[in-house]
Amino acid sequence: MAVHLSAPNPAELFPIAGVRIGVTEAGIRKANRKDLTVVLIDEGASVAGVFTQNRFCAAPVQICREHLASSQGIRAMLINTGNANAGTGADGRARATSTCQALASRLGLSEQQVLPFSTGVIMETLPVERIEAGLDAAIADAKADNWLRASEAIMTTDTVPKAFGGQVMLDGVPVSITGISKGAGMIRPNMATMLGFMATDACVSPGLMQQLALELAEGSFNRVTVDGDTSTNDSFVVIATNQAAHAPITSLDSAAGQVLRAAMLGVARNLAQAIVRDGEGATKFITIRVEGGRTQAECRQVAYAIAHSPLVKTAFFASDPNLGRILAAVGYAGIADLDQTGIDLYLDDVLVAVKGGRNPDYREEDGQRVMKQAEITVQVALGRGEAVDTVWTCDLSHDYVSINADYRS
Repeated sequence: MAVHLSAPNPAELFPIAGVRIGVTEAGIRKANRKDLTVVLIDEGASVAGVFTQNRFCAAPVQICREHLASSQGIRAMLINTGNANAGTGADGRARATSTCQALASRLGLSEQQVLPFSTGVIMETLPVERIEAGLDAAIADAKADNWLRASEAIMTTDTVPKAFGGQVMLDGVPVSITGISKGAGMIRPNMATMLGFMATDACVSPGLMQQLALELAEGSFNRVTVDGDTSTNDSFVVIATNQAAHAPITSLDSAAGQVLRAAMLGVARNLAQAIVRDGEGATKFITIRVEGGRTQAECRQVAYAIAHSPLVKTAFFASDPNLGRILAAVGYAGIADLDQTGIDLYLDDVLVAVKGGRNPDYREEDGQRVMKQAEITVQVALGRGEAVDTVWTCDLSHDYVSINADYRS
């Protein structure tokens, strides 16, 4: 059961001028489920992407990078679930290319103008014939208000579709933002099996798009972890259709650039946190805030050490305030000159440790009260500087093991 995560509200998913989405059932892995999505993008849009740093990346990731670098102008995306097309070698690349060619031929495009995405089981042959057979139905279904159906069609072990939207005013003009994501396990994006897609009708200089995608990923998807595994298929794509009637944004530090970036980051964080809230078997959503570091990178290093610890995560599942596990994780995070006598630890509003030792006023029942909550904040003060960073994670339950033990069955 997802932690305080409900199904998307269709009224909050805004159609984006210049983007149409079509969904169909292609029977890629299982019958009678939405599993094939096409995204049709008008000419003149700007597109950028951030992808997994896993060196064993999937064929679609390899091709996406190449097609984005070709600078021909991305006009379509093709997304399938049920099969990751990863660990499939040259045959996997050929099959991913074939799907791009098939969609491109139907739309009058070149294959380099199509981005392919796959998610699902690794090391299984992509059923190209099923995908190609479903393309006409997906194209016929394409419409601007299909974001909710698309969020359902990209799910794998997700229990809740993930989609959020927002609107802001730029130069007195309303601008819309909508995004979807999927992911519940094998989640520790290191990006720039999660997928994220976000579109806006804002007018953004093409030269800013890669910077915008990187900044959005860095502030959202690169701050979450479910199990510490970096997928072979992680992808996050940002589209600006340039169809809103405001002056083009030529700097993200301009007034309009800052407003747009903040609004898009809010949507991206909602999408990223939804992945954690729907983590496989998750019963608790945990915010880990580390402050007082010399650099943000140092703070995040400590936060991830805590977030990835199986001992910490299982303690949260059991509501067991075995909080020495958190201090141990801080200690092995890899900061060579860390002074343990400068460390304070809070569990929500409960001060657990002061200057590296147990707070004399700390009571076990206070720690347990917090540990029983569905949402918990761990705050670590390193006492080394002014930097702060935050990571979001979840607990590790019996169900996580069951889900992943049975995943291919």
